[in-house]
Amino acid sequence: MGKDNQPKHRQQARDLRRREALRAPFERVLIVCEGEKSEPLYISEIRSDYRLATANVQVLSSALGTQPRQVVEYADLLFREGDRSKAIQPCAFDRLVAVFDRDDHASYHQALAKAEALNGKLKNDADESVPFQAAASVPCFELWLLLHFESGHAPIHRNEVYDRLKLYLPGYDKGKGGYWAATKDRLDFAIQRAQARAAATSAHNGHEPYTGMHDLVSRLIHLKD
Repeated sequence: MGKDNQPKHRQQARDLRRREALRAPFERVLIVCEGEKSEPLYISEIRSDYRLATANVQVLSSALGTQPRQVVEYADLLFREGDRSKAIQPCAFDRLVAVFDRDDHASYHQALAKAEALNGKLKNDADESVPFQAAASVPCFELWLLLHFESGHAPIHRNEVYDRLKLYLPGYDKGKGGYWAATKDRLDFAIQRAQARAAATSAHNGHEPYTGMHDLVSRLIHLKD
């Protein structure tokens, strides 16, 4: 029986060495977004600016739908099963991030709860526990962009966020890119303001302005550190 098992053991050892050789030298992050354009474009621009390989940072829109719960479920599914058409191998990431808005979504709190339940419970191809982060924004992703220019304390509707953002980024369009380049010089202000909001409230509140984008952006720009 021992002799019969040796070839299998040698193959497994070779496969492990091959995975270790191919593994990116820094954290591999899978990011799944509710939006089809604004969030993926913004994150992709950061990836390009910091020359982060797609092997390290994969950013996609949810293929299951735009409800927050569906965004979290797709991130979980994509991690566990992979997607050959997207060259994504199963369990090939060190961190999962679901990016979604509060807006008027009925499943918002369900999504937060599911992300928390999955946090640290999944194992990657190195048999390591994988953090699952919900980068939620209340009311919407554009609050993160607005925080580059002003503080946000009082509850605000997404339409007012858009209107105020256009004072600083005239003609703002969710379907267009270039907003990382247009705002990155004021990134420190946005991070400080987002941290202040996080200290005052949380994603679970669902009413007070909040965004977890500062954590995600900080992680990406320091990924190679």
